[in-house]
Amino acid sequence: MATPEELCRHPDVDYVDVCTFPAYRLQAVELCALSRKHVLVQKPMAIDLDTAQRMVGAAQKAGIQLGVVSQHRFDDSVLFLKRALVAGRLGRILQADAYVKWHRSDEYYARPIKGSWAVEGGGALIGQAIHQVDLLLHLIGPVDTVAGMWRVGAAHAIESEDIVSALLHYASGATGVIQASTAIWPGYPERLEIHGTNGTAIVTGDQLTTWDVQKDSGEPAPIAAKTASGAADPMAISLTPFERQFLDFGEACRTGRPPACSGIDGFRALQLVLAIYESCKEGRMVSIPLYPASR
Repeated sequence: MATPEELCRHPDVDYVDVCTFPAYRLQAVELCALSRKHVLVQKPMAIDLDTAQRMVGAAQKAGIQLGVVSQHRFDDSVLFLKRALVAGRLGRILQADAYVKWHRSDEYYARPIKGSWAVEGGGALIGQAIHQVDLLLHLIGPVDTVAGMWRVGAAHAIESEDIVSALLHYASGATGVIQASTAIWPGYPERLEIHGTNGTAIVTGDQLTTWDVQKDSGEPAPIAAKTASGAADPMAISLTPFERQFLDFGEACRTGRPPACSGIDGFRALQLVLAIYESCKEGRMVSIPLYPASR
């Protein structure tokens, strides 16, 4: 097939996985909508909210599924944590943090599109830490206020941030921190920390490494010592969660149920990232409106 149009029209294609740079996503979704083909896009789903909203609208109007790749939702650690949080095993959540202190080489950023605003939408936060942004929203719920600070091109010749820190206030009343960087040598596994009135859970890389919970009962926590992370090598990431997400999306297409990470979920992650960027640029706290699930 020589063109995207031919691919979308092909009768043997059930859904399309879009792996382009983030600046080319709406066009792909609109092509899929014309052919009534379901579409899964890589993260971030877009680089601005208007485009992301138009993608969601185009898919809804055409009656097709729109999913966004967020494979860490399918890590065993996150699947367990989601069940545990729903069951209230950590109690009332007080604090939920994400730390992504990675390293990327000058060679990684050698291509002019890397770390650019026009093509990638930014740097470490939107390019690397958006996975952890999505996990915080998935596990803890919406964030209503952010305050951020960044360093642009601190260690790399790029136009966007390679160091950013943000304070979060969740709609639930919990607070949190996001730190994202691609400038920290030699790079350390990403970490989620969730602290509740009953105890603490920590995910390091893709594994649950701490489960300190008072008077706990129920499903045993899958504590692990060995982790996989893209902290220094973008390819050192397990493929299993990707496989699980692709299977989940296929099942969503077959049954009509929403995928585990929908276009609206992708919109909300992008919305939080862009609110942090806005706060960094303007030096003020930024409020985030809740994007309604029904849209």
